Amino acid sequence: MCGIFGIVSADRASLGRDLEALFKLSESRGKEAAGLAILDGEQVRVLKEPESASRMLKKPGYRRLVEQTQAASNAGRIIAIGHSRLVTNGIEAIAENNQPVVRDGLVAIHNGIIVNDAELWADNPDMTRESGVDTEILLALIAKFQRGNQSATQATVSAFDEIVGTASVGILTTDRPRLILATNNGSLYYYERVETNQFFFASERFILSEFLMTQGVDAATADAGIAAVLPRAGVEVTPDGATISPFSFVAPGEAATLPSLQPGPAALRIVNLADALDPRRANLRRCTRCILPETMPFICFDPEGVCNYCTTYEPYRPLGLDKLRELVEPIRRKDGRPDCMIAVSGGRDSCYGLHILKEELGLNPIAYTYDWGVITDLARRNQARLCGKLGVEHILVSADIRKKREYVRKNVNAWLKKPELGMIPLFMAGDKQYFYYADQVRKQVGVDVTFLCENVLERAHFKSGFMGVNEGHNRVFDIGIYNKLAVLFYHMKQYALNPRYINASMLDTLSAFHSAYLRPHNQYQLFNYAPWDEDALVDVLRTEYDWELSPETTSTWRIGDGTAAFYNYIYYTIAGFTENDALRSNQIRQGTISRAKALELAARENEPRWDSLQWYASTIGFSLGEALQVINMAPRLYGNDRTT
Repeated sequence: MCGIFGIVSADRASLGRDLEALFKLSESRGKEAAGLAILDGEQVRVLKEPESASRMLKKPGYRRLVEQTQAASNAGRIIAIGHSRLVTNGIEAIAENNQPVVRDGLVAIHNGIIVNDAELWADNPDMTRESGVDTEILLALIAKFQRGNQSATQATVSAFDEIVGTASVGILTTDRPRLILATNNGSLYYYERVETNQFFFASERFILSEFLMTQGVDAATADAGIAAVLPRAGVEVTPDGATISPFSFVAPGEAATLPSLQPGPAALRIVNLADALDPRRANLRRCTRCILPETMPFICFDPEGVCNYCTTYEPYRPLGLDKLRELVEPIRRKDGRPDCMIAVSGGRDSCYGLHILKEELGLNPIAYTYDWGVITDLARRNQARLCGKLGVEHILVSADIRKKREYVRKNVNAWLKKPELGMIPLFMAGDKQYFYYADQVRKQVGVDVTFLCENVLERAHFKSGFMGVNEGHNRVFDIGIYNKLAVLFYHMKQYALNPRYINASMLDTLSAFHSAYLRPHNQYQLFNYAPWDEDALVDVLRTEYDWELSPETTSTWRIGDGTAAFYNYIYYTIAGFTENDALRSNQIRQGTISRAKALELAARENEPRWDSLQWYASTIGFSLGEALQVINMAPRLYGNDRTT
């Protein structure tokens, strides 16, 4: 995902100042690469760097490009387009993979993900791929349709009908100089400043509004004048006189789809390979009603062998969508502008939640994602599928991903020196700022309500249980001040016992603690109202959106989370169970699956996900082989290693 923006203006003197403001406002949406293209007459100058916009702005090449444009004798209007990129497809160190993308006389910036680019290249053997970035296929298709005598806008519409995913683009054409803006999910906004004969656009209303205030446009005027490019629509802007010509996409034909992905060979194996390597795990005492083992924190069994988690369980009873309709009626907007926001990770629950808000409730949500460095490409593709098909604007806030991954690496390496199950959540501390940024984005887009899609059946109380904190049946963020202090003191003790945790990540961890435990959590929980039925949920996603599965597991849970395979491997090896056992146990208590089915599912789902483990290790930057050696030699909580 990227922050994209642009300017059409004859005011060359202010070009540097205006571009710097737009770059800095867009940088929070991606810091891994940045680029700029300037169309001056029929000449296009392009600059792209595999680094943050802030760094690029300081480099001689950037200053030289701006100064050359300002000094040019051509008195006509210029078009400048820029982006600040979060790396999705293509390695950013390779210049061809960065934006702006240049091909066949077209120069483009793209916010979103095209998920069927590989299939489109295969279906069009007359076109040669030159980079690893998905944006290239869109330009190749536009050029192909133009060769078939379609106009640039017609060719753009035809190309959009071929792609699956999300795309909000700014395209410069050099045959007849102009700017084409087009989107299939509505992540584009523009403002025509009549008094100065200027045109500005950005991928978010808030960014454009903030920029206009640097131009002396007051907030009320900016808000009234900013126009949204609606989903499946666009505008064409010419530099001479800034003619703005809106256009709509034609009714789409048969949309290209990805082939259905089937579970890999692991789906055929019910016997867990890790159990074969360590038969002690198979002999764990488990609850006779659910499948939680004796290593679960705070567990105890009654004379019939039923655990306390079963005897104290209160069934999940959603309030129903009719109740939710009553609650959201006051926020429903009739003017087409966003009326709510929803956090979308790309996982099954949040994707289904987006479907519910848009299709079942008829709301106009904005999708929000906080990318802290371990969201997988699979999750991004699934985000794109939903937002693209539903025409939902998607705002992605990007952390400084290199730093976030460095922090995780330091804490993983510290943990490997002294394995301690209660410290595993430290690996995921970096994502907790999503609560903070959710509030920030909600205010920026001007809505009052944010939806989260936390499923009560998926709560993993054992994570804090290994810290000595008993959550009971509460959400981890609602555990009370005493338990929150207990979490804090537990970490202080572990930091003292293992000084390797005293590293550059500490301030980030404190920020995460504040976001998770001290900030108010006033969001609506969608599954407090909508029923959660795993089979029905997955069926909707697969049937209506071709939601992508992982080929290495039968599970549809956590497949877009790059961390889950690693921490679940640790829990399974040392404690003999994972999140999957907790989920399936809750489903037994809920009466939706049998104990025999739960045992079968958990056995399959707990098998190591080797591809994901390798991806996580290489992404974070540690040796998977050395980590597995430490984990596999760590004392178990069962068998001969168990201490009482």
